[in-house]
Formats: sequence, C-alpha cells, structure tokens
Amino acid sequence: MSRLLLNCDIGESFGNWTLGLDAEVMPFIDCANIACGFHAGDPSIMRKTVSLALAHGVQIGAHPAYQDLAGFGRRSMAYSPQEIRDLLHYQIGALDGICRAQGSRVSYVKPHGAMYNDMMANPAQLRAVIEAVAAYNPELPLMLMATRDNSAAQALGDEYGVTLWFEAFADRAYDHAGHLVSRQLPGAVHHEAQTIIQQALTIARGDELQASDGSALLLRANTLCVHGDNASSVAAVQRIREALNQQSPA
Repeated sequence: MSRLLLNCDIGESFGNWTLGLDAEVMPFIDCANIACGFHAGDPSIMRKTVSLALAHGVQIGAHPAYQDLAGFGRRSMAYSPQEIRDLLHYQIGALDGICRAQGSRVSYVKPHGAMYNDMMANPAQLRAVIEAVAAYNPELPLMLMATRDNSAAQALGDEYGVTLWFEAFADRAYDHAGHLVSRQLPGAVHHEAQTIIQQALTIARGDELQASDGSALLLRANTLCVHGDNASSVAAVQRIREALNQQSPA
C-alpha cells in the first residue's frame, strides 16, 4: 500500500439498540470493518452499513467474532481450530452475501475483540484464522495487529498465500513488545485529540513511538484503526484524515 489506510469498526448496532456514529465517520475512512452478527449487528444493520460504505466508496471488511452478543465479543472462549474456521466462514459468508446483493463483495477480514487478541497471543489460533481466510478466498487480506516483530505472523501468511495488513492504533498505549497496554491500566487509552493525531502521524511516517516502559517502538503498519463512537472521536477521525491527506495526498 502507498499510504496508511484508516479503518473503523462499524455496523455494531443491533435491533433497536444503536452504537456508534456510522454515518458521521464513514466519509473519513478507507475501510469499514462491519460486524457480522455474532458480537453485534444483524441482517438489517449489515445491509444498511454495506449500503453506506458503498455510497462513500469505502472498502468493506468482514468483522467476525466469537458467538457472544451479551459480551460484545470481548470474552475469550474455548473453540477448537475447526470451530474457529467454521465461525469465520459463517460470518464472512453472511456479509459477503449481503454485499453481493448490492453488487459488491467483502474486500478483507478483520477479527473482532477477544478473537483478535487471542489469535495474536496463540500461534495455533492465528493459523486457524489464516487457514479459514485462505479456504474462503486467498485473495482476501487479513488485518491483524502490528507489533515490534511481525515476522512470525508474516511467515504464516506467506505459507498460506494470504496478504496481511498490519494494523496500528492511534488512541492506545503500547508495551515494549508492541502489544496494547491493558485497558485495566492507567494511560492505556489516549483521550486528548492532539495526542491521538500526533500518534497517527508518527505511525504514518514510520517513526518510533515511545512504549509504556520508555523504550523506542517502531510499528510497521499498513492501516490505522480509528474509532467513531462519539462526537469528539468523529472530530478526531476527521482531523486525522485531513492530516494524513496533507502529509501524503491520495
């Protein structure tokens, strides 16, 4: 990729329950990670979100999760590798069907919540996720976390012929290994807009961040995750978009 892509977890409403400001954030992002019904979303929400993404020329990504609506997909669950593959195929296929009905297709995959974190901590689970993507469509990129050393994940992607898009976060603190600092710890989440924008630009330039222990941390990322669940975060996304455009025009 020639520039850092902005991605956002989106389509996470459910029935009469609304989460996020999807319409407000969509004009400023490149990639929409659309919930597939297991942690959030439902067929109608998925259809509306796909339509919104298409109206703004935004790439559509499947955002599959553990089957955990009550926990919003943020609780680790014990699944076998085959069950992981089944979960992914079910959810990617559901969103892909809704896309096809609107003349489009799913463009990439980004697992959600505990599934995302667990696959980064467990090589066997990461292999199962990559196997699932490769079996569904090896041309679909898989989005996963950029860390200090991406080589093990990259080797797995190469083994299965799956393109990996490494993802960084503008609003999160990192430890020395390039993993996200736990939300249970102070300072794990950045709230000041200027801090978030500065971290986004630092990552986009390929410069070093400062890890939580004070060490220098270089993240080689293809995409940056932004959040749009309140008015101030939408404003931050807009400013990040403008700053990135000024730094590297599309």
